[in-house]
Amino acid sequence: MIRLVAALLLFLGAGPLFAQATQGLELLTEANGSGINPRYLLQDPNGRSITSEDFRGRFQLISFGYTYCPDICPTTLVEMAEILKQLSDEASHVQAIFISVDPERDTGKILKTYTEFFDPRILGLTASPSLVRHAADNFKIRYAKVREPGTPADRYAVDHSAGLILLGPDGSFVKKFAFATPVKDITEQMKNFIKNH
Repeated sequence: MIRLVAALLLFLGAGPLFAQATQGLELLTEANGSGINPRYLLQDPNGRSITSEDFRGRFQLISFGYTYCPDICPTTLVEMAEILKQLSDEASHVQAIFISVDPERDTGKILKTYTEFFDPRILGLTASPSLVRHAADNFKIRYAKVREPGTPADRYAVDHSAGLILLGPDGSFVKKFAFATPVKDITEQMKNFIKNH
């Protein structure tokens, strides 16, 4: 599996498609989340409907991306797994979620294999393109396909916002963590949020 991911990263990371896909990368900032509606209706890898209400009583640490992503998403999921590890017992108060913005390719089976590679506690969610778009719009996440002229229909990258979003146990927006925020900083802040809940 490690070799497969490494090969995939090299394959997708090489060439103008990767440069084009990441050129306009929009990073989440530590803004106040103005305009964010922290709600979604998606499906887990088994096809079961999941909403933001299903995790009431727990914090939700959410990332948007896709499994073919060459570096941003694997980096984010490595960090998400490390955050869960550093939270130790307090990780039981958190549901880590990876929402795919590439529902055409990211089937439930692919998502499950992908997220479990990083940490079995990370839940992969996706749905129909319209439901995914609705969820992304609610969270102010921008994404768009990037395809080289003349390439096959299934050979594309997805330019998307990066970072982590934290929802509270009541389902409300708590904070955005910009991409590349140190794991230690995120973990310390989350420990404080959990302690003061």
